[in-house]
Amino acid sequence: MRKIAVIAASLLFAGSAMAQDIVGVYTVQGTNPDGTTYAGLAEIVPLSDVTCEVTWSTGGQETTGICMRYHNAFAAAYPLNEDIGLLIYEILADGSMQGTWTIAGSDGVGTELLIPQ
Repeated sequence: MRKIAVIAASLLFAGSAMAQDIVGVYTVQGTNPDGTTYAGLAEIVPLSDVTCEVTWSTGGQETTGICMRYHNAFAAAYPLNEDIGLLIYEILADGSMQGTWTIAGSDGVGTELLIPQ
């Protein structure tokens, strides 16, 4: 029983440490569902051991949402007027994150690349 508790604790610690290693500033390169492009910056800051806050500064606008990491996946949600935006990224070996995003009720998807600065 003790061995199981030690393994569980080490997995929990590893998950927490993983959440913190994505903290920082990223260059944003994105494509909207209509094919137009955008660029800017994103900053990820920790809120707890498992959650974070991400703020995008793109196209003269600033948007803030909640985020979290799970293994090599990174997800974020943010308010956009009366709707909710959702992003899902894959964390790549070089620390960049490549993903796709959509807005609630939308048929289209955009793409986004976050590159650590």
